[in-house]
Amino acid sequence: MMRLLSPVFAVVISSTTVFADGVDIKIDPVPDSGQILIRSPDARQQLFVTTLAPQGPPIDVTRDVVWSVAPEGVVNVDDSGLVTPLADGQVTITAEWQNQATSQVSVLVSGFASPPPISFRNQIVPIFTRLGCNGGGCHGKSGGQNGFKLSLLGFYPDEDFEFIRKENRGRRAFPGAPQESLLVKKAIGETPHGGGKRMDTESYEYRMLVRWIEQGMPYGDESAPEVVGIQCYPDARVMKQEGEQQVSVIATYSDGSIEDVTRMTVYEANDTEMAECSETGLVNTLTLAGEVAIMARYQGQVSTYRATIPLGADTSQIPEPQNLVDTAVFSKLKVLGIPPSETCDDATFLRRVSLDITGALPDITQVNTFLEDDGPDKRARLIDQLLDSDEYADNFANKWNFVLRNKRTKGEDKTGTFLFHRWVRDSIYDNKPYDDFVTELLTATGEPTINPAVTWYREVDQAEEQVEDTAQLFLGVRIQCARCHHHPFERWSQNDYYSLAAFFSQIGRQSIPNAQAGTRDQQLVHNTGVATAKNPRNGADLKPSGLGAVPVAVAAEDDPRAQLAAWMRSPDNPFFARTLVNRYWKHFFNRGIVEPEDDMRETNPPTNPELLNALATNFVESGYDLKELVRTICNSKTYQLSAIPNEYNGSDKQNFSRYYPRRLAAEALYDAFHKVTGTYESFADMPAGTRALQLVDSSNVPYFLKVFGQPAGDTACECERSPDANLAQSLHLLNSSEVQNKVGKDGARAKTLAADTERPHHDRVQELYRAAFSRTAEADEMQVALSYIESHKDNIPAAYEDILWALINTKEFLFNH
Repeated sequence: MMRLLSPVFAVVISSTTVFADGVDIKIDPVPDSGQILIRSPDARQQLFVTTLAPQGPPIDVTRDVVWSVAPEGVVNVDDSGLVTPLADGQVTITAEWQNQATSQVSVLVSGFASPPPISFRNQIVPIFTRLGCNGGGCHGKSGGQNGFKLSLLGFYPDEDFEFIRKENRGRRAFPGAPQESLLVKKAIGETPHGGGKRMDTESYEYRMLVRWIEQGMPYGDESAPEVVGIQCYPDARVMKQEGEQQVSVIATYSDGSIEDVTRMTVYEANDTEMAECSETGLVNTLTLAGEVAIMARYQGQVSTYRATIPLGADTSQIPEPQNLVDTAVFSKLKVLGIPPSETCDDATFLRRVSLDITGALPDITQVNTFLEDDGPDKRARLIDQLLDSDEYADNFANKWNFVLRNKRTKGEDKTGTFLFHRWVRDSIYDNKPYDDFVTELLTATGEPTINPAVTWYREVDQAEEQVEDTAQLFLGVRIQCARCHHHPFERWSQNDYYSLAAFFSQIGRQSIPNAQAGTRDQQLVHNTGVATAKNPRNGADLKPSGLGAVPVAVAAEDDPRAQLAAWMRSPDNPFFARTLVNRYWKHFFNRGIVEPEDDMRETNPPTNPELLNALATNFVESGYDLKELVRTICNSKTYQLSAIPNEYNGSDKQNFSRYYPRRLAAEALYDAFHKVTGTYESFADMPAGTRALQLVDSSNVPYFLKVFGQPAGDTACECERSPDANLAQSLHLLNSSEVQNKVGKDGARAKTLAADTERPHHDRVQELYRAAFSRTAEADEMQVALSYIESHKDNIPAAYEDILWALINTKEFLFNH
């Protein structure tokens, strides 16, 4: 039988339920063993009550029931379901709901009269976290605050104990007069405190701190069990809009015992527009439909509660799935009761998929051919044509080139930068399997002229950068925090960080003979030796290990990076394939299944786990085929939904019930501007006719690209590319000499159309619309354009320039939709 132990108080629970009118209720959480053992007067147990109706999901009614205790005087139960002990003994707690149903639990309290000493690590440190004292913005930052320092989020309680008890001659705590301790008086606001008042004198936290100081500030048994995990109960529920659910959090200790820590846990919603969570663990949903996760954090451990919030609209008209994408997305929409938008028209699809796959607008011939094609498979054929094009390789090479940090410094030789870009582009064009691409990159040795992949190590030249970029790019883990301390929102420790660093410990560098002046390129070599990395905090020498994997033994003559690549590309790796498909999904939908796309952790769960898992499984089974992944996404009915919301899905931001419009990337917009105007730009060090998407790096680029958010390639995060709109962008399109001069350039589209008197104005205006929007002009649009031309018949070129300028400045041109 499993024991439910705690250093606080002991409770034995067995549950019985009385049925009434087809609806009953149940008190939770009740362990399988039926026993909860928690000791001392500091104990608390959070209960919640759920209806169990024959039809419909369970509903929380914790704050609607009437609680009673028999016999009285042993425990107290407040309106929120919080049980606190009053004396040793056994009682029965009854919850009655609407005079219809009751549920009972048996509670045994022991150890009340003779409580054990308070544990600093297990009971006091969580108070500092709960009150925010050891947060990064207060005493938990590297230098502390106003002379008082705590370890961040209490990850190092031994140090905290020294800071409080001994630092500054123990001035912060006075066992002879605990209530007069500086540690207490600042927190209750009786003494000036930069952090303000953090607790009341009637609070649990105050009583615990005073009792601990009164007991002589014991550290407690150093061999006492530690928290190894926490679990939210329930872990998921279907909830109505503006509903509530009480959550209980149970901590598991290293000896197998468990304890209720609900009121000492810190909660945070991953989408504050959908739900909020109080300090007591009460989740309140708001007015949006979808799925939201509540992160629960206690003693370096994390868990999540997930709430699914249906809209409840009729979804009977959802179409049949086209492929695995639709199966997962449409199933979720049915659960949520969110009808998807209609399928987009052919012109919209042509422009959308061309921009997404190739980063380029379709030309007039492509528009005419596609719109006139009546074949039922014309969209699938178009996708295949785009994937076979040079522009596909250019577009995705641009995407990877920046996150792989390929760039030159001022005055540097361009050889390595250009060769690395060519290697990336050729890999994409040849559809090199993704696992091979990553393996070649991580295990690269030699010099750039022979093996261009080594250029990645030029910019990512420190062990910390190699660990962090590898984790973020290819595993979707932002592990940077674990370099200095336990990750605050994840399970990764410093040992995990430096175990991953051990894979890169044997990289050596040598100068390239006769290298051109100004280059930072070097030869990369493997130094023979035992691969280890030292944890700077505890001095441990750590063997190479993947995240969550067992350490591997690497022979001194072998390159440990090969072992890293083998672990990453393993079909059962929990990060590798999921990270890539999530990254590509965001490319096409402007939102990852996990958002941000490179922050995949337990406390940031996917909005559609079935979709993420199905895509990842299919990606692995395809042999890590990137083109097949793009083909699967773009052929889905989900991708081909209209961006125009219906009356139900206008507020949907995460379930892909419609296409989410986004502004064109800087390079795609610059190329589109030149394509529509019929002009070009000359770039330094590049041949004539080079498009912005073909640029090797961001050095010496026009102001247009910078103002529209082209990244510098300084980090591995795609967030460096800014999608935001700003005033400078509008002013540049409206007033800049570059835009004005190219719109009115001799020989460009506007002047050419104005001079083409053999065609009627109607046909020439249609050419402008098909060039800019990949569609024909509506009747009212055509009427406005023709009227404007007629009013400027004395200066027809100016009329065409104005119309073209106006089209370029529309949202329809600036956005993919």
